[in-house]
Amino acid sequence: MNNIEIIASIKNHAQTVFENLTTDELVAKALERNEGRITSQGALAADTGEFTGRSPKDKFLVNDAQTADSAWWGAVNQPFEEAKFDALLNKVMKHMEGKEIFVRHAFACADPKNRLNIQVVTESAYQNLFAKHLFLRPSAEEIATQPTEWIIVASPSFHADPAVDGTRQHNFTMVSVSRKIILIGGSGYTGEIKKGIFSVLNYILPHERNVLSMHCSANIGVNGDTALFFGLSGTGKTTLSADPNRKLIGDDEHGWSDTGVFNFEGGCYAKCVNLTEEKEPQIWHAIKHGALVENVRFFEGSDVVNYDDISVTENTRVAYPIDYIDNIAVPSVGDAPKNIFFLTADAFGVLPPISKLNPGQAMYQFISGYTAKVAGTEAGVTEPQATFSSCFGQVFLPLHPTVYAKMLGEKLSASPEINVWLVNTGWSGGGYGVGSRMKLSYTRAMITAALEGKLTGDFTAHPVFGMMMPNACEGVPSELLHPRNTWADKEAYDKQCEKLAHLFNDNFKKFEDGASDEIKNAAPKVSAVG
Repeated sequence: MNNIEIIASIKNHAQTVFENLTTDELVAKALERNEGRITSQGALAADTGEFTGRSPKDKFLVNDAQTADSAWWGAVNQPFEEAKFDALLNKVMKHMEGKEIFVRHAFACADPKNRLNIQVVTESAYQNLFAKHLFLRPSAEEIATQPTEWIIVASPSFHADPAVDGTRQHNFTMVSVSRKIILIGGSGYTGEIKKGIFSVLNYILPHERNVLSMHCSANIGVNGDTALFFGLSGTGKTTLSADPNRKLIGDDEHGWSDTGVFNFEGGCYAKCVNLTEEKEPQIWHAIKHGALVENVRFFEGSDVVNYDDISVTENTRVAYPIDYIDNIAVPSVGDAPKNIFFLTADAFGVLPPISKLNPGQAMYQFISGYTAKVAGTEAGVTEPQATFSSCFGQVFLPLHPTVYAKMLGEKLSASPEINVWLVNTGWSGGGYGVGSRMKLSYTRAMITAALEGKLTGDFTAHPVFGMMMPNACEGVPSELLHPRNTWADKEAYDKQCEKLAHLFNDNFKKFEDGASDEIKNAAPKVSAVG
């Protein structure tokens, strides 16, 4: 069966089909089905069940004629046999017979030339509400005239039999590029839907359309200048891209084509842990009627969410359409970026608070995707630990990281006016426990200076990592700009710098075979320490 026939079969065998319900209708159905409750802010609060986050070890890519020689096979992309995928799809379809199902037509990609037409089939109303928020919402005419390409079938109540079905355990997320199907079973965590399509776009756009797919936020200034913000969790990506003087293009997933930058999504999926109105006003005010908050807990005897309560998970989330934020770009597109920021929270206290990268360094840092965990954030973490995630989103990359890095390098070489900055939002004057975290006001001042073209004075090369450190920046004490100067014990800085350089080099070894000399030459020079 093709995808249209699969959807038709599921609909024909369902007890009831709810198709393209409005937000109010989906909230009402969720309440009727005991899928959630309404919070004091008016949002729907739902629990995602056994899984409160993605399960990377249970994500599979179907190994077929299309992916066999192109996919980056390994821990990130575990191969799954075509025949077993077909058998599992049939079992899920059989399992959904006689159930209420929710069907939604949606788009991915705000650029019409790169748009994916999608139908999402879910067992739960809250899952369908999530899809309504996170994907782009087509008009009735577009639904009628533009045929479905990809389908997502999500059945949390279906449990696979690993011995028979070939999965690791009862839950799974399967992507078949040839069949254009994402199959999700055993998990009600909505992020599997969002990141399933992101993984698909990370294959299709670079491999088939020469478009760089990116895990980043993006905004645009009053003069039409686009900026991109890459960064792993805890680096400030969401906070720093939310600028009252710039319009938000999107907060998480984008493409960069020959004509500019475009958002993949129609909404936001923001973290709620320790959320306050003061710290994240945009997110706080987006939590209102229609928004979906996941896995939160309430103050006893009330409908007020306690965002500090992580008894279920630290990964509490809220999903809402992007127009719940006031200051957005409409449509969610912009010109090619003028400035690109790689954000890192360096808990070793080694990297400069801002520095400029040449194309080789940009590709090297892009492949590395570095940040650091600090003591106390996870059990057993007693000192800073380096974390590397290629392209700042390794777990979503179907292709080898050097493919994306090469595309970035080509775009930078073709447009030398693009500035790439490495921004350390982490520690200065010492590592975690000795130094202090960089003030947000200083980081904002440095990013503003970069955006306004004011970081054009004298620069000094870092002796080990090679990036160019500005010698002055308005609103920032000059002694902070060169990290070694902030350490009382300069020898301790040199040792810490050498340690971090070795960690970078050790991580990069697995990418050396596919990397160009330009990228390899951008590696930190350990011998230069001191």
